[in-house]
Amino acid sequence: MVVGERGEEFRQTGRRPLLAPAVVKQLSALSPLRATSSLLLDWGIIVGLVTATVWLNHPLLWCLAPLGIAAAQHGLAILAHQAAHYRMYETRWLNDAVGMLCAAPLGVSMHTYRIVHRIHHNHLYSPVDPDMALMAGYPRGRWHLLKKFIKDLLGITAVKNYLYFFGRPLRRTAPEKPAAHVSIVDDTSENLRRAARRDQRFVIVFQVTLLVAAVAGGWWQSYVVLWLLPLVTLLQWLLRLRALCEHGAVADTSTPLRAARTNLVPWYIRWWLFPHQMHYHIEHHLYPSVPHYRLPACHAALREAGALADAEVSSSLRATWRKFYAPAARPTA
Repeated sequence: MVVGERGEEFRQTGRRPLLAPAVVKQLSALSPLRATSSLLLDWGIIVGLVTATVWLNHPLLWCLAPLGIAAAQHGLAILAHQAAHYRMYETRWLNDAVGMLCAAPLGVSMHTYRIVHRIHHNHLYSPVDPDMALMAGYPRGRWHLLKKFIKDLLGITAVKNYLYFFGRPLRRTAPEKPAAHVSIVDDTSENLRRAARRDQRFVIVFQVTLLVAAVAGGWWQSYVVLWLLPLVTLLQWLLRLRALCEHGAVADTSTPLRAARTNLVPWYIRWWLFPHQMHYHIEHHLYPSVPHYRLPACHAALREAGALADAEVSSSLRATWRKFYAPAARPTA
């Protein structure tokens, strides 16, 4: 099943059908109730932690609350990602409005991300994949990873990530070409381009308004410590680590079964690192039409069909982690 209209779609990237079309259609059914429950969970955690911290004003809460808020921010990023895939609500304007309201508080343009993310899905591990700089080239060694993580936790990476979410990969991977040759990046509808430009302006206005309101209302300190600090530090580290777990140091880039990784890890790791079932990443790449709450069922169906026998499925975060710095065979194109 292809999600979206021409120039807007996320294509199914498997070379052969692994599940029957009727099964895929059933797994792709949207549930507004379950989507809304996921949304309320993340915002409930944020509102609860902020309220408790400000009201009780205990030093321990001021130190620990950003950890939980970063996890909820990560959850919102995943829901914005789901909206970018048209997988939150069937009604397009509602889906996009919710996606924008998940992304804008994070400083992200959901519509621009939709354009960038289409290229990652439709051309996984190709030279124009905008995520190549983040996920390719591993294993690299412990010191390389440590330096990257230090930059993330110091907020240095945030600038580069926000350029990514505002479309920098599109500018970098779309050099001037003869009129007779259409680049892969040009495979984007004009509707998506217009929506991205509007959304970028909306995000800038939203962030400026939030900052002005925080200063004028006298709660700028809470805003900095409980929202901005985890946003530009912990969340950036989580985004990198999740991307590596999903696509780093893979054995074969020719198929999503090996170019993506499913990480079967305990719930307490999933809550922080893979919110909203994103640890089922092979399944997500094979069938982007499947919403996050049906990915476990998709995994079960693929396993029953024998499709995951040679797939990149890891049952241990430690085993996945070792691949980032252990010697490994060079991935095949």
